[in-house]
This record gives sequence, C-alpha cells and structure tokens, in this order.
Amino acid sequence: MRKTDYAFWTFLLMTGLAGATTLLNVTQTYSASASQNSELYKQLDLFGDVLERVRSDYVEKPDDTALIEAAINGMLASLDPHSSYMSPKNFRDMQVQTRGEFGGLGIEVTMENGVIKVVSPIDDTPAAKAGLMANDLITHLDNEAISGLTLEQAVEKMRGPVNTPIMLTVVRKGKDEPFDVKVVRDVIRINAVKSRAEGDIGYVKVTTFNEQTHANLVKAVETLDKQIGPNIKGYIIDLRNNPGGLLDQAIAVSDDFLEQGAIVLTKGRNNEETQRANARPGDISDGKKLVVLINGGSASASEIVAGALQDHKRATVIGTRSFGKGSVQTIIPLGANGAIRLTTARYYTPSNRSIQAKGIEPDINVEEAVPDDMKDKIAAEKPRGEASLRGHLKNPDGTEKEDDLGEPSGSSSYVAKDADKDTQLQYAINFLHGTAKGPETSSATPSPAPTTTGPTSGSSNKAPVPSDDDKKVTPN
Repeated sequence: MRKTDYAFWTFLLMTGLAGATTLLNVTQTYSASASQNSELYKQLDLFGDVLERVRSDYVEKPDDTALIEAAINGMLASLDPHSSYMSPKNFRDMQVQTRGEFGGLGIEVTMENGVIKVVSPIDDTPAAKAGLMANDLITHLDNEAISGLTLEQAVEKMRGPVNTPIMLTVVRKGKDEPFDVKVVRDVIRINAVKSRAEGDIGYVKVTTFNEQTHANLVKAVETLDKQIGPNIKGYIIDLRNNPGGLLDQAIAVSDDFLEQGAIVLTKGRNNEETQRANARPGDISDGKKLVVLINGGSASASEIVAGALQDHKRATVIGTRSFGKGSVQTIIPLGANGAIRLTTARYYTPSNRSIQAKGIEPDINVEEAVPDDMKDKIAAEKPRGEASLRGHLKNPDGTEKEDDLGEPSGSSSYVAKDADKDTQLQYAINFLHGTAKGPETSSATPSPAPTTTGPTSGSSNKAPVPSDDDKKVTPN
C-alpha cells in the first residue's frame, strides 16, 4: 500500500472515530437531559395531583390564586431567606419604596388606638402646607372611618395620583371638635440622607439606599462643606441600622469617596456571570478623613460601602460587626402577576472576601452604652445576624460568625436617640479630633490590601431597581 493510501485510510478511520465519539457524547448528553426532564415532569404531576385534591376535598372552597401564590412562595423561600414571590401589590409597594418618591401627603404616621397618629409632617409637602401637626389624630379618610384598617391599608388610601384631593378628619389636642382638612396629593420625595454639622465635623446619616441616595449624599456633603468651611476635620458616614437597598446606589456612594480601584465583585453560579464595579476619579470630600459607623443592623448595601472603604483604607470603620448579608437579589417581573426576588449572586469586597454570614468587622470595636432602664430588655433580645437565619447561604470559605456557645450570632443594633449619649458617635468625633480613648482596635484580622486581579466585566453604572441589594431586570 502506498503511503498516500495509508494516510487516506488513517484519516478516514480517525474521522470515523471522531464522528462516532461526537455522536456518542451527544447521545449521552441528550439521554441525561431527557432523564432529568422526565423526573421533573413526574414532580410536576405530583404537584398537580395534590392541587386538585386540595381543590376538590378541602373542607372549605380554597382560593386558587392564594394556593398558587403560596406554592410559589414556598418554593422560593426554600432556597434562602431572601428569595420570595411578590404579589402585584407588593411589587408596586416595593417599587415605590426604592424609587424614594410617590404621590402622597408627606406625613410620617403610626397607628395608635385604632386611628392614625401623625408623627411628623415633612417640610414643604402638602400635609405641612395644609397645617397638619405632630400628634394630630386622623380618624376618617374621605368621611370613611379608619377603624378596622391596618396601618398599611390606611397609608395605601392616603397615597394616590398626584393632584388628587383627600379629606382628612382630624382630632387635635386643644380643639373641642374634630375638623376636616383637605389635602391635595403631590410628589413626595423621601430623603434617605440626613446631615448636620457636629462642630468642625460633617455628620451624614444614610438610612437606606433608594434611587435618591447618591444624589442626596452629594448635596449633603456640599452643604456641610460650605457650612463648616475649610477647617472641616472630616466626615462621619453613619450606616447603622441601614438595611440596604439598591446595588447601584451602594456602588455610587462608595465611588463618591474613592479615586480608583474595585468597589465590589458579584459572582453568580457561572464564571461568565461575574462582574466587577470600579471607581472613577473624583472624591466629593476632597480626601478628608472618613469614619463609617456600622452595627448589627447594617446589612447588604451598607456592608458593600463599609467593605469597599475599609479595604481601600479610605475610611476607619467604627462600631460593631455588621449583619452579614453578602448576597444579591434580582427582581424578575412576571408581567401582571407580580415579580420574584431571586438570589442570583454573592458579592465580595475589593480584597475578594465574602462577608456572607460573617459581616464586616469594624477596625475599632465600640459597643453602644445602654441605659440602665433598658439593659434587661436589650439583653433578652438576642442579636441576630445572617448566620441566624434558617436556610441562609453558607460562606464560600466555610466559616461563619458564631458566639461563644457556637450559635450563629449578630451584634447589637441599639443606637441612643440623644447624640450626646451616643457612644459610637462620640467616639467617632473624638477619633477625627485625635482624642479618642477607651476601646481598643478590634481583634479582627486586618483587611488585606485590595487586589488588582479578578474579573473585569461589569460597570458601576447599573440601572437602579428595587430591593435590598437588587439588580434590575427590565420588565417585559
């Protein structure tokens, strides 16, 4: 046989073997997929059988919609504590909360003895302009008694389209008779950022991360800078009891104080889902000293900010260990059927550490002093962190924060109402003045310097969307 013939038959044989191998692999893959689908269909048949039995045999006629919603929610809740189903109404409410603006009256309210009590009217809103005052009691809305409504139901009735009127029946101390107040709804904007000067220090309290947080923070810093002047010592960013919010706003707030480098990494199930947000040049504080306050109520987006500024050594983190929620939820709209909140990624600080079920350890651990008359009550309320939640995601490195008895734990979320008695705040002020004494640096392992390796996809310009560390999925 000639060499060319030998080469030809060798080529055919190898091609044939490769084709056979490819065909075998495809067949095996198809077979495995078909087997998985077959098992899934059996489980769906089981669900259908149970549903039909409930519908036909339950002692009372059930609500089919409620049954399906409960089944969906049960499925999602079995994944982790932060995945859930939102009915259309809950989805709308969540969108209102994270937008930070809605059509309403502009009053902070609570429920007392079956009626609405005004805690405080918000400045420059319809309620304030109509003359509503703190401690006013609202008994009727458009001549319908509030009695029997929940606080949420009453608030829903007070909200509504802009430029529409509502009649409030008000009982006020010092007035013999109830009186009516007509209020025309307007756009109400919730300011998630409050600020004030503490002598030569700028104090900024961030209560949540909604669509307005970054813009409000920039305005607050500009105002404080003008108010205090060139001798400003630095800024205190108070994230205590901030439960989180929008991922893009946490990135923007971190970027406000960083010139370069990674802010946060989000890692999904697959490597291609990994993204990294990077800081852009520009520091709104002009490099002034920063202190970030955290405690057991600081979660998710708050922890992203604290972790980024801590890893870059841009801020000194003071307080107690944060909550430890290191996961990202994506809101997936379901048309007219509401939406699902699904955990789709873990996030990591710039030095590639996960705080899931561990939290951010402060650079300086400072416990808030508790008044004697509240010590027993607070001691009875055991602090709970992410590690205490049933079904929580495990930390990727296999470690979680536990107390001395080996039980998942959190840290205290108590904050004194009086600034003069706020131990953590006063320590932060003294720290910026260089006169802090007392608490020692926490025993936590110092954060490693940020790495420059890792995924480079992603951007700090994510579109804003609902939830407590959520990413946006454009509605269908």
